Amino acid sequence: MSTVPRISFGMIVLNGEPFLRYSLRALYPHAHQILIVEGACPGASAVATPDGHSSDGSVATIRRFQAEEDPEDKVVLIQRDGFWPDKDAQSQAYCERATGDWLWQIDSDEFYLEEDLRRMAALLAAEPERSGASFHQIAFWGSPDYVVDGYFLRRGADVFHRLFRWGPGYRYTTHRPPTVCDERGRDLRTSNWLAADRQDRAGVKLYHYSLLFPRQVREKCHYYVNTVEPAQLPMAGRWFEECWQRLGRPFRVHNVYAHPSWLERFDGARPEAIGQMIADLDSGRIDEPRRPVDDIERLLSSRRYRMGRWVLKRLQPVDAALYRLAPVLRRIPFFPRSWRAYRPGRSA
Repeated sequence: MSTVPRISFGMIVLNGEPFLRYSLRALYPHAHQILIVEGACPGASAVATPDGHSSDGSVATIRRFQAEEDPEDKVVLIQRDGFWPDKDAQSQAYCERATGDWLWQIDSDEFYLEEDLRRMAALLAAEPERSGASFHQIAFWGSPDYVVDGYFLRRGADVFHRLFRWGPGYRYTTHRPPTVCDERGRDLRTSNWLAADRQDRAGVKLYHYSLLFPRQVREKCHYYVNTVEPAQLPMAGRWFEECWQRLGRPFRVHNVYAHPSWLERFDGARPEAIGQMIADLDSGRIDEPRRPVDDIERLLSSRRYRMGRWVLKRLQPVDAALYRLAPVLRRIPFFPRSWRAYRPGRSA
């Protein structure tokens, strides 16, 4: 491996606006490659063009970036005629073109602080024997000023496997959860892996703007209903209307809504690219409908809501214990049915 780590960023994009140009600008100085697989799987057909592509101008944004902001030809656009079979195939498509020492999976709405990207690059250079890394996410909701937290996330769903060693014979095997195997077929997470808690202690987080804009959240609901958790999310459209748009159930604000969740104010550092995106939205340079925040402010100012949030946090260890015991409890025939049906959350 080279002294300076060569990082191939791999991205799947379907309707990545308005994040896309800001993501590419943030990654570019740190990238050996930025490999973008554009298009939809059949489950996302409701939000794609009839021939399986983005319907929001993402392709034009990528091509414009290649023409105007890619002097080193780092950005590679990968497409196909029609729909991709699944996300595994999309991820494998960018891996086939990866020539870096490291593969860093990233979505268009995932960002890192500039200093954290530099920090991780320095760590990879200093410890090339590492096999990869996971990160805890911060999940933003309705605005970059608010975050969502809850039981589902605290069970481990906030951990994202994103950074993998890469080399000859390595294979990307599954997208959910992201899994890379070495030339001997060994899952890299079973080797010299950097756990998310280690990055957390160093202050390195994944800033996930996954529930920010109305169009973005509506499209996620369509996709999840069709492909990800059809059994758990049959009412995603109703959740979007009642919980995300109207805050009708303020303790079910995460889109995996079967479990308690809550909103909090975020007052930490903001990735520079997101700051620029918000400035461009405010000035009208880019146009994307945004969610009003007056009701969020009223909710967070409510003493009753703060008390309810405090109680849920204090009860969370009970939920964690049930999560660990769920496989045993489900085997007890006389145990209450609601408890037997308890299911662990799914890691990203």
